[in-house]
Amino acid sequence: MRYAETGFNLEIDLSRGNIEKEQTDPRLTELHLGGLGTNAKILWDRVPPEVEPFSPDNLLIFSTGLLCGTPAVGANRTIVSTVSPQTLLMGYSMMGGFWAPELKFAGYDKVILRGKSPKLVYLWINNDKVEIRDASHLQGKGAVETTELIKRELKEPKAQVAAIGLAGENRVYMASIEQGRSSASRLGIGAVMGDKRLKAIAVRGTKDINLARPAEFIELCNEVLQYIKAREEHPVPGVMPILAGLGSPQEMRIVDEEWHTTNFMWGNARTRRRDFWNQEVEEKWREIQENVRTRLISCYNCPMKCGAIISVPGISTYMMKCFSKLTYTMAAYSDLDFGFKIAQRATEYGVDGFSTPQVMAFALELYEAGILTDKDMPGIPSDNEGRFYWLLDRIVRREGIGDVLANGTYWAAKKIGKGAEEYAHNNIKKHEQLPLKLGMLNPVYFLMYCTGEKANITQIEGQFPQSPFPTMEEREEFVKDWIQVPDEKFKQYLLKWELRGEYGNPHYPDVQASCYIVDWQEKMHYIDDALGICAGLSSFPLKPPYHIHNYPTIISAATGMDIDEAGLTEITKRNRNLLRAFNVRRGLRRADEKPPEDHWKKRYPELEEELLDAYYQFKGWNNQGIPTKETLDGLGLDYVRGDFEQRGIYNGGKKKRPGTKQASQKSKKAKAEN
Repeated sequence: MRYAETGFNLEIDLSRGNIEKEQTDPRLTELHLGGLGTNAKILWDRVPPEVEPFSPDNLLIFSTGLLCGTPAVGANRTIVSTVSPQTLLMGYSMMGGFWAPELKFAGYDKVILRGKSPKLVYLWINNDKVEIRDASHLQGKGAVETTELIKRELKEPKAQVAAIGLAGENRVYMASIEQGRSSASRLGIGAVMGDKRLKAIAVRGTKDINLARPAEFIELCNEVLQYIKAREEHPVPGVMPILAGLGSPQEMRIVDEEWHTTNFMWGNARTRRRDFWNQEVEEKWREIQENVRTRLISCYNCPMKCGAIISVPGISTYMMKCFSKLTYTMAAYSDLDFGFKIAQRATEYGVDGFSTPQVMAFALELYEAGILTDKDMPGIPSDNEGRFYWLLDRIVRREGIGDVLANGTYWAAKKIGKGAEEYAHNNIKKHEQLPLKLGMLNPVYFLMYCTGEKANITQIEGQFPQSPFPTMEEREEFVKDWIQVPDEKFKQYLLKWELRGEYGNPHYPDVQASCYIVDWQEKMHYIDDALGICAGLSSFPLKPPYHIHNYPTIISAATGMDIDEAGLTEITKRNRNLLRAFNVRRGLRRADEKPPEDHWKKRYPELEEELLDAYYQFKGWNNQGIPTKETLDGLGLDYVRGDFEQRGIYNGGKKKRPGTKQASQKSKKAKAEN
C-alpha cells in the first residue's frame, strides 16, 4: 500500500487524445519525495535540452506535493513545471487553493501533459473517469468565467478548475494559470498550457488517502495548529506588520504598506517615493480596501486567510492576495482603487501580476523617451490609467506593439532596439523581478537573487530576518525562542549583525556565513515544494510551525519512510542539484547569475565575485555553477554526470540553447495554423 501519495500519475497525450493511468515507482518518492522533486526527475528524463518551450515534446506537469490532501495544515500546493518560454530554462510555479488535494482525492499524484491538441479542449477528471472535452465554446473567455462555465456545464459545483484566459491562449510569456483562490503565475507556464490548446483542467475526487501512522500524524498536525495559534497571538516585534505573523504577507488584512511603497520602486522599477506614505494615505487606502474586500479567505485546510474576495462596484468578483494589490498601482503611479480595478481584468485575462505591470510601465517609459512613437502606439489614450488598460488589452491579444511586449521586457527590448535594453533593467535570467531598490548590497540577498532557479525572490527568502534588529536587546529576545534554526551558529550570526552592516562592517555575517544562511533558506523551500506545503507556514515567514526539526517526523508518520534531518537534507540537495543540472544542460552558466544592475545603490564587484565563488564551492559546483562529478555521484545522480560528460559540459561544451528566432517562427506558424 502507498501512503500519503496515490502511486498513480495521469499521462495525457493531447496530440493523439490518449489517456493513460500509470503506476509510479515508490523508489522515486524515497529519492525525491514528490512535487517539484519528482517533476524535475521527469523533465530531466523526458525533455532533452533541444526541446523548445512551444514544442509538442515539452511536458507540462501539474503535480501535487507529497502531503497534499492529508490533514497536514497548509498542504495544498500544486506545483506546475515545464520549460519556460521566457527564460528557456525550467519554469515552475506554485498555486494554492483546493486543486491539488482534489486531484489526490481523485486518485492521482500528477497530470503529465504532452503533445498539442488540434483544437481547444479541457480535461475533466472525475475519479476514474477522465475525458478530453471540446472547449471551442470557451475560446476567448476569461479564466474566472471559464471556471464557472465548466462547473455549470458539468453540473458539478464542487469541481476544482485550473484555467487560462486569453493571455494563455495567445502564448503571452507572462500568462498565468488561474485557479479559484490562487494562481500559478511566474515564468510563462500559462503560455505553454495555451500552446497545447488546453483551456482548463477540472477535477473532482472522492477517494481516501492512506497514512502510515495516522494517530501519530494527527497528533503532529495538532501540534502545528497549536503553534500557529500561539504564534499568531505573538507577532514578531520590530518587523513590518504584514510580515510579523505567519502566512503570505498579510496585505489583504492589513493596510499598512509603508514598507512596500517606500522601499519598492514605482513605474518600471526606477522611482522611489520615500515621502508617499503618511497617515492620510493610509486612511484613504484603508477605506478603499475595506469597501472592496468582501471577506478574507483561506486555501484548503489552512486557517491563515491570506487572500480575499474582491468586489469592485460594476466589476465581477475575483480573488486577490499579497503584493499583487500594489503592482499595478505602483507601476502606474496611481492609487489603490485603480490597482483593484485593473487587477480584475488582468485576472480574467490570466497574466502574472508581477511581470505584467512592469512590462506596461516599460512600454510607457520607451514612449516617453521617444523610442516608441505614435506609430507604434496608435490611438493610445492620453490619461495615465487609460494607457495601462490600453496596453493590457493589446498585450493579451498580441495586437500591434502588444505582440512584442507580450514576450516580456528582455525579449521586447531586443526586438525594439534603439536603446530599449537600458530600460529592461529589472530582470534575472530574462525574467522580471520585484521592483525593488535598496541601499547597500546585502550579500545574502545577492546570492539568493543570483542563484535561485525559480528566479523569483519570494521563493528563496525566508526564515532569516531581512534586516538586523536595531538593539542587542531585540536580537537577544528574538533568538531566545528561535527553535527553527538548524544550528546554533545562526543565532550568533543574527546577534552580531548590526544596522548598515551589510558590507565593510566586521559584525555582518561573513561570506561563508552568507552561504550557510542562503543554503538554509533554500533548503526549506525545496522541502515545501516537494511536500506541497504552503511557504507561508514554513520557508517564507519568521519562526514558522514547520521546520527542519519536525519535518522528518511528520514525513515519516505520513509515509512510513525512515527519515531523519540528515536524510531530508540529502533529498533537498539531490532535488536542488537535479534542477540545477536541467538548467545547466540548457545552457545556464555563471554569466547568467547576476541581479538587476541598479538593484542596490552601492555595489561591490569584487565582493560579488567572491560570494559566487564561495557559494559555488559550498554547493559542490565548479566556478561556472555546474555541479561537480563528485557532487553528482555522491547524491546518486551519476546518470546526470554521465550526460554531462557525453555532452562535453565539463570541458566547456554545451548544446545550443533553443534560440528565440526559431521559437518565434514556431510560435507564429502555430498561431497561423490555429
